[in-house]
Amino acid sequence: MGAPQEPPGPTTPLLIACALGIERFALRTGRRGGAPGPGPVSIIRSGMGPRAAESAVRLALGQDGAGGTAVIASGFCAGLEPGMHPGDLVVAEETRDHGGTTACTGTGLLVDALVRAAPGRTVHTGPLNGSAHVVRGPERASLRATGAIAVDMESAATLRTAVRTGPRPVAAVRVVVDAPEHELVRIGTVRGGISAFRVLRAVLPAFHEWHRSLLLPRR
Repeated sequence: MGAPQEPPGPTTPLLIACALGIERFALRTGRRGGAPGPGPVSIIRSGMGPRAAESAVRLALGQDGAGGTAVIASGFCAGLEPGMHPGDLVVAEETRDHGGTTACTGTGLLVDALVRAAPGRTVHTGPLNGSAHVVRGPERASLRATGAIAVDMESAATLRTAVRTGPRPVAAVRVVVDAPEHELVRIGTVRGGISAFRVLRAVLPAFHEWHRSLLLPRR
């Protein structure tokens, strides 16, 4: 289970972490809209893999060990469920890897906000699995059997590191770039990649809405 969360203060910074330069470019240059959140927003490129994610998040949070800064892991992922398509959205209810499970904050609110930000796109919710390598073929089927709906290399490490440095709200939102019937090695990869990129450019208003919600009283 994730660490207990402290109520955010009057200003709550938001850190958005992604692995690749193209993901950071999409988030930084994408759609703007909605009121800003209750604090400054930073978008960092961590580099690929769990070790890079751990180091980058620890460095970015700096002296924020007491908690406060909200963290979203974002970027692309591989879908595990049959029927998923490039451009579908994944909102994690929890992230999992060898280091354990981290519960996510405000999943339902993020889903509603993403439906508004990216109309017509399917939003999936469930466990998001972490891996230290690109997952293909039979290994995907094995992960699917555990209940995971998608896999990427950084989200689990990002959120685990974030909550270990201090109690804070965390979330993971990924865009499917390949799926069981649409693996990256197949024809149509470029088209699928472009679709995922366009969706990633649309999600920032939803992140702002989630960020603003952190100041609302919890029930």
